[in-house]
Amino acid sequence: MRKVSVLPVILIVFALLTAGSALAHCEIPCGIYDDGLRVKLIYEHAGTIEKSMRQIQALSRETPVNYNQLIRWVSNKEAHADKIQHIVSQYFLTQRIKPDAKAYEKKLAVLHQLLVCAMKCKQTTDVENVDRLRALAKEFETLYFDHSHK
Repeated sequence: MRKVSVLPVILIVFALLTAGSALAHCEIPCGIYDDGLRVKLIYEHAGTIEKSMRQIQALSRETPVNYNQLIRWVSNKEAHADKIQHIVSQYFLTQRIKPDAKAYEKKLAVLHQLLVCAMKCKQTTDVENVDRLRALAKEFETLYFDHSHK
């Protein structure tokens, strides 16, 4: 009877089990993220939410209503609001804003308002919510990067 080495099998199983975690970003300070890019992504998602809202409003007025496209724009709006909430909660609140940071309470308050505003963007097609989202993003950007000295 031929002896089969178990080492290759163990290595393959290990590779398969860890492949998913290797693709996911860890929540440790590895230094590969760009804070400025995260803020830019919030603005980009806000623009997509606004476009989605305007498309939903326009499609809702058409006769007959194209429900397929309408649903796609609603889903798109929701997805981009979720992405903002993810950046705020999983990136800034979880990894970047530390209790000893300057203006800690103000940053927390603005980030919380951003989360709520993103939720309101999901609930409505009121573009004023996007305007508020952008204003809050700007307020946070100023606090976070401490642009007050410029």
